[in-house]
Amino acid sequence: MSQTVVITGANRGIGLAMAGIWKARGDRVIATCREPSAALESLGVEMIDGIDVSREDGVINLRSGLGDTSVDVLFNNAGIMRNETIEHMHYDQIREQFEVNTLGPLRVTLGLLDNLHPGSKVGLMTSRMGSIADNTSGGRYGYRMSKAALNAAGKSLAHDLKPLGIAVAILHPGWVQTDMTGHSGHLTAKQAATALIARMDGLSLQSSGTFWHSDGTELPW
Repeated sequence: MSQTVVITGANRGIGLAMAGIWKARGDRVIATCREPSAALESLGVEMIDGIDVSREDGVINLRSGLGDTSVDVLFNNAGIMRNETIEHMHYDQIREQFEVNTLGPLRVTLGLLDNLHPGSKVGLMTSRMGSIADNTSGGRYGYRMSKAALNAAGKSLAHDLKPLGIAVAILHPGWVQTDMTGHSGHLTAKQAATALIARMDGLSLQSSGTFWHSDGTELPW
């Protein structure tokens, strides 16, 4: 049975790969981004561009573009990673990462609540770098902090949306060959996207609010 899927940050990388896989299996895909790419345009999916999840007007534009469309899967993929160290701390960069990585998914999810329904699923693209227990190397302050905060938000959303019949997945994609990693990862974007979609397919109210690796391993907070 086909689904209506909305993906943020779908113009490249994992989001683009997820859009292609969902489209290929017959789902209706609505891909959102700030600026469309040739690769996204070539997929033949529906697009809503000009969407900056770090801004309230971006969510307003997304809500307007969707209208009363009923959404079965909302996947919050848009994210950025910068680099800070104790020798080179950039507080503006940290704020930027919180706006995109933490507040962005929260803004989008709450902004589209009227489009969700009992049985809908929400995916949050986080990172194991947001795991406090798994931090063995330090650094990347803004990215780690913003993803840890997203994990906390995801857990709260899972509790608060459960009475509405909406499940929430908190997902780490793995180390993926994308622009964000300088294409140094162990997985291709398509491999990561395939695994993430499998996790979304398996998501239920019983597993809602769990922090998963895309390979199905549960991660520590």
